[in-house]
Amino acid sequence: MTALAKPARSEIKLPDRPKLRDVLGPGLITGASDDDPSGIATYSQVGAQFGYNLGWTLVLTYPLMCAIQLISAQIGRITGLGLAGNMARHYPRSLLRGLVGLLVIANVINIGADLGAMAAALKLLIGGPALVYVAAFALVTAVLEIFVGYARYASVLRWLTLSLFAYVGTVFVVNVPWQTVARSLVLPHITLSKDYVTAVVAVFGTTISPYLFFWQCGEEVEDEKEDPKAQPLKQAPQQAPKQIARIQLDTLVGMAFSNLIALFIVLTTAATLHAHGITDIQTSSQAAEALRPLAGDFAFMVFALGIIGTGIGPARTGRQRSLCHRRGPPLAGRPDATP
Repeated sequence: MTALAKPARSEIKLPDRPKLRDVLGPGLITGASDDDPSGIATYSQVGAQFGYNLGWTLVLTYPLMCAIQLISAQIGRITGLGLAGNMARHYPRSLLRGLVGLLVIANVINIGADLGAMAAALKLLIGGPALVYVAAFALVTAVLEIFVGYARYASVLRWLTLSLFAYVGTVFVVNVPWQTVARSLVLPHITLSKDYVTAVVAVFGTTISPYLFFWQCGEEVEDEKEDPKAQPLKQAPQQAPKQIARIQLDTLVGMAFSNLIALFIVLTTAATLHAHGITDIQTSSQAAEALRPLAGDFAFMVFALGIIGTGIGPARTGRQRSLCHRRGPPLAGRPDATP
């Protein structure tokens, strides 16, 4: 018998390996969008006022975020509809309009706050009129939202999440007492004062935001529509094992990234502002400005650039995309619309 010839190396077909961009998408971008300029302001206030004593909240919110975001993402991927589209099928239209109306009001206010924070941060860096920067940021993001296709824009957003590493850099520039941090995370000093309880509620409210539910669910629907081979899982259950596993990994990584960055912001302001008696911070740009004399120009510049990067990238887009669907008529005319 003649021995079987071994196939040439070039003829061997290796199994397809999922690319990173195919695994980390809606969950990562949604998690990054949670650390928006208004969120940075909240975390800065907490760090400045209470030092390291509230870092434990960002450990506790992680499993809560993962649970609700996993549910939201799975709803979108299984049904092929956003949260509003699913609610329209099961609840009265009046209830749906009321809930979405509240979301619109909250998102518009937050978008305004984000634009103002970005403009203030840019003014700190280069000077100039803040109102002009507000208009410019609004125009640029609106144009990108309207004229750039979803697949390309999602890819850009994925890269813009790297801007959050600015806050990782600031932690290693300032002097953080890591033993104190570890002790406060494991054995926090909890009080029932009005300010302390208010700060805890603020962290939970900032970290677990309703627009995140709508957005990650809607992004799963968008991703499914962009892939000609993909279908809602209720119509193609054979795709479920792979897709559910992807959603789980994407969400766990995205929410961990979000909370870790938030914790770094708290640590940065605690090690600088709180340590030097600066406890009254109202905005993220104030936190950046206060860092300059305490931590140097580099920490100030990195912190300010992070505000602009998070605002112009996933954060503002997340709030905008949770207000409307990428294509088609408004929500009122589409029971299957995906906010």
